[in-house]
Amino acid sequence: MKLESTLKYIVNSISYGVLLAVALLLLIPDLSDVPLAEQLLGTKKQNSRPLSYAKAVSIASPAVVNIYSEDIVPRQGYGRKARKSTTLGSGVIMDSNGYILTNLHVIQNADLIYVVLQSGQPFPAELIGFDQITDLAVLKVNASNLPTIPQESQQQSLPGDVVLAIGNPLNLGQTVTQGIISATGRSGLSNTNYLNFLQMDAAINEGNSGGALINSNGVLVGINSRQYTESNPQLNIQGIFFAIPYQLAAKIMQQIIENGRVVRGWLGISATQYIIDAKGFVVDAVSPVSPAFAAGIQAGDVVYQIGDQPIHSIVQALDIVAETRPKTTLLFKLHRQGKNIEVEVTIAEFTNG
Repeated sequence: MKLESTLKYIVNSISYGVLLAVALLLLIPDLSDVPLAEQLLGTKKQNSRPLSYAKAVSIASPAVVNIYSEDIVPRQGYGRKARKSTTLGSGVIMDSNGYILTNLHVIQNADLIYVVLQSGQPFPAELIGFDQITDLAVLKVNASNLPTIPQESQQQSLPGDVVLAIGNPLNLGQTVTQGIISATGRSGLSNTNYLNFLQMDAAINEGNSGGALINSNGVLVGINSRQYTESNPQLNIQGIFFAIPYQLAAKIMQQIIENGRVVRGWLGISATQYIIDAKGFVVDAVSPVSPAFAAGIQAGDVVYQIGDQPIHSIVQALDIVAETRPKTTLLFKLHRQGKNIEVEVTIAEFTNG
């Protein structure tokens, strides 16, 4: 009796299973093309998606524009027509009302400036202002509701971050190159110490200058600037390119829009990093007729605090001074011949002359 019940249970189970399978095939014919075990157990191997930065590029690229600046060069001699010289570059739409950030060298000495959106729509552009120290310029086009580059005010780049450079190299059309941040805070590449570059290995060619450097989320991290060059042509330099950090570029743009120029504080010293305990900096020389000279700062002094901020590097100190409004008085704390001294310095305006 027990055996009979067991057999009956097995037969019924098989029958129900067959009926269920027939019903599924009738409702979903595609199941017949796939092995039953794979359908029931989910063992079919899925191909993993390839690593891609397409989403980041699609978010940022509409805000990267092509810039064509024309310089009308007159020719000597009666009846000779003027020659038109065109410079190629890129720019980044920072504001939907038409403010565009680019490199100064892209539009320098231009008589006419044209901006072409990624959609192909051209606009004449007005130069709002520029800053020679950072090699940045702000343009304005008469348009609204333009696509803008994603921006995060607290964004910080670190060595090893993946970055993508977007621009129009050699007028080939919008192009993306990929690399990593090689280093941050690179100085000595301009005629002042007020500029610290991002170094990366994402390729920058003619036409890329002024374009966007973004991270893998499509957020702006810098404005593409230049390729490292050496006076020795025998050196085959590869993979060393530079960008202006976003935070600095955004500050410069805001000052240009508000004032038409960049106003920086000036102290009037040359200095080196204080190596002994990595705090403060050593004053190497003091310029005559400078705020530092008037306050009594001397060569050999070690400045370790400005206002309420302890100083950890000469770059930090220069940033504090540069961002201080001229005619503002700052308290400098320094070591001189084993003594702690405090002096008040009235910051003057920096001039690039």
